[in-house]
Amino acid sequence: MKIISYNVNGIRAAMKKDFITWLTAANPDVLCLQEIKATQDQIDTDAFTKAGYPYQYYFSAEKKGYSGTAIISKIEPNHVEYGTGIPSMDQEGRNVRADFDNLSVMSMYLPSGTNDARLSFKFKYMDEFLDYVTDLRQEIPNLIVCGDYNICHKAIDIHDPVRLKNTSGFLPEERAWMDKLVDSGFIDTFRMFNQEPGQYSWWSYRGGSRARNKGWRLDYHMATPPLENRIKRAVILSDAVHSDHCPVLVEVE
Repeated sequence: MKIISYNVNGIRAAMKKDFITWLTAANPDVLCLQEIKATQDQIDTDAFTKAGYPYQYYFSAEKKGYSGTAIISKIEPNHVEYGTGIPSMDQEGRNVRADFDNLSVMSMYLPSGTNDARLSFKFKYMDEFLDYVTDLRQEIPNLIVCGDYNICHKAIDIHDPVRLKNTSGFLPEERAWMDKLVDSGFIDTFRMFNQEPGQYSWWSYRGGSRARNKGWRLDYHMATPPLENRIKRAVILSDAVHSDHCPVLVEVE
């Protein structure tokens, strides 16, 4: 199974940039989207169906034009879970999960900490989500949590770790939470295959950051240990330019 995760920063805007042509060429079995910024009735779902993705599950935020996640699939899941049951997460449409025969895939959009209020919300989400996913793993041991975590875990994951050490997305508390997530039983699939610096999935629109590769690695496929031997490849697809993020891919046997 080939799984791609992509924060599209607005699915309608991405689709105006030839997103469907890209999707057909990339050819994932499952596509996890974040920050769709739309409700299902606002999305050209027929375009996905015609591209070979009849199974589409959208979990939009209550606030219009904001946040939201989706799973688009060639394969029909056995079950789809919208949200976590935690109201503060679910009103912003931040988690949707599809359960297949031998694997469950979650699309997650972890909040950014753009100001003090949102940073507090982010920390609350992080704590509640870690508790939630720890319990979920007892029920679903074969789980991949895909998405935009809005955190660079280690210094290798950000272009300037010294100057940005006090910036949300690379705060010590955020990085410590990623440590706790990994220690609780998750594998950063990309780092199974690639230990090179300069590998990023988000760039600011300012100052030619993408052209200069002044980036952050914010997007992950975090997998539970029972899947470790089934993970065959994990890459960043930096050539895709529909968003300020780029997609990340993992292949699971």
